[in-house]
This record gives sequence, C-alpha cells and structure tokens, in this order.
Amino acid sequence: MAVSKCTRLSGPLIQELLDSVDNFLFDCDGVIWRGEQAIPGAPEVTNLLKKNGKRVFFVTNNSTKTREMYAEKMAKLGFLAKTEEVFGTAYCSAVYLKHIAKLDGKVYLIGGNALIKELQKLGIQTVGSGPDPVFGGQSDWANVPLDPEVKAVVVGFDEHFSYMKLSKALKYLDNPDCLFVGTNTDSRLPLEGGRAVPGTGCLVRAVETAAQRKAQIIGKPSHFMFDCVVSEYGIDPARTVMVGDRLDTDILLGSNCGLKTLLTLTGVCHLDEAIAHQESHCAERTGMVPDYYVETIADLLPALQG
Repeated sequence: MAVSKCTRLSGPLIQELLDSVDNFLFDCDGVIWRGEQAIPGAPEVTNLLKKNGKRVFFVTNNSTKTREMYAEKMAKLGFLAKTEEVFGTAYCSAVYLKHIAKLDGKVYLIGGNALIKELQKLGIQTVGSGPDPVFGGQSDWANVPLDPEVKAVVVGFDEHFSYMKLSKALKYLDNPDCLFVGTNTDSRLPLEGGRAVPGTGCLVRAVETAAQRKAQIIGKPSHFMFDCVVSEYGIDPARTVMVGDRLDTDILLGSNCGLKTLLTLTGVCHLDEAIAHQESHCAERTGMVPDYYVETIADLLPALQG
C-alpha cells in the first residue's frame, strides 16, 4: 500500500487496509465513545471486524477502570468485547511490576481503586491510597514515617493528590532501589464543550520534579503498552493498525511500534495539527503523523457491510 502519510481513508483504500491487517488496536474515549455514549456506528465497526476474522483490542491510558469495568461498559454500549481484550494502564502497570520488574514488596500508590484491584490480582499489596491531608510543618513533612516494605512508587490518576503524598513519594524515591512507575503522561483530560481538567501527567511530573528522577511510563506512547498485547497474543506489528484520536499518544505509539496508524477526528486532535507535524519536516514530529485519517470510524462500515 504505497500511499503518502496523512491520507484520507475512503473508497477502495479502506478495503486495501482491511486486507493488509489482521489486528486492530482501538483507543477508547474519543474513538469508540465519548463519555457515556458510543460514537454512532462504532459498536457495529468493532463487532463486524471480529465477525470478519480480525482481532480487536482496546488500549487506553485511563487508569481509573479495571479491565472488567471496561468490559462492562462496552457491553452496555453494544460492543462485543472480552475482558482479556482490554489493556488499560492499571492492568499493564501491574503486569510490568510483577513480570518485568519482578517486584518483591509493596507499592506506595498515588492512584485509585482500579489500580489497587489490578495490583492485588497479581499479589501486589499497596499503601497510600485515599485522602492524605497535610499536617504539621516542614519538619513533620520531611520525617513522615515510611513503610519499610515499600519497594515501588506508582503514580496514576488520583483526585486525592496532595502535598503530603508528594512528600511521601519523595521520601520513598530517595532510595535509588525504589522503583518509580507512572501510568501515563497525558497532561489534560478533555471534556465536552472544549473544557479540560488536569491529567495524570501533571501528577507524574510533580513527583518526578520532587524526586529528581524520571518515571518508567507504562501508557501510550510507551512501547510497553503494545508489548503487553504482543506478550499475550503474539500479534505481528506489520499486520496491525492503531486507531486513535490523539497524535502524541495513539499515533506516536503506532509509529514507535511499527504499526499502521489511523487518526479519527471524533476526539481530541484536528487534521490541521497532523498536517502541521507533516509539514514541519522535524524528525521528532513525524512520528505523530498518521498514515490515514477518517472523520469517524463509522466510515469503515460500508466496506465491512459489503
């Protein structure tokens, strides 16, 4: 398929792409749903892909849901998805700590219940979740008691993030043998109407700054997110397409891992951003240029129904 980058996927080109791949990786929010509503046609697309013999996986940087929670949401919205087809950063962080880092100890967790559950499933205990308000003064903050069994600090989305949690993370990470993991670096979580709230990346960067250390990032565009899928399903990168709405996470992941990439314009990024990256001729930006784009993944329906 010798086509230029950032090509509109339409007509016969859709069938060419379908014939060239066996596996589809879909981001979730902004791609197959917005909030609690499925994007029109999205369930039909993913379900028909499966019916036509394609393998479909869902990869998301959101650490606030377990695999089971995602599968339940998908079922309610009409997607035929199995729990084991979902790869979120809560699950992948647990896999990294258990099977790659071989963690032997507890996790000091800046994160929520989904991370606790995914870590517990793999036998990893956590401390630190929930509200942790500031008390005392600087001397108290610098001498907070630590759990000697903690061997890793994990930072995910945490609405209870506080100065006290930041102080404790710094203390644990003063030990160079303490692992430091961040679920993802998304700086903003977009909402309807152009609004946004701070994302997990803000919390990860705060801890990195305080600890003067860099976290091992699990989520997109980190290669590890794709490695998780490969380790369980043995998929061929050359026969895989990443479908997403964010250039700096979804599309860059695909570029980093040698996948075909498809940008859908139902989410965060706009076509002019992709074109600007393409026209910059900057090596650091070319990885954020998709191979193809569609207005919505429902554009694939005619080829799948034909």
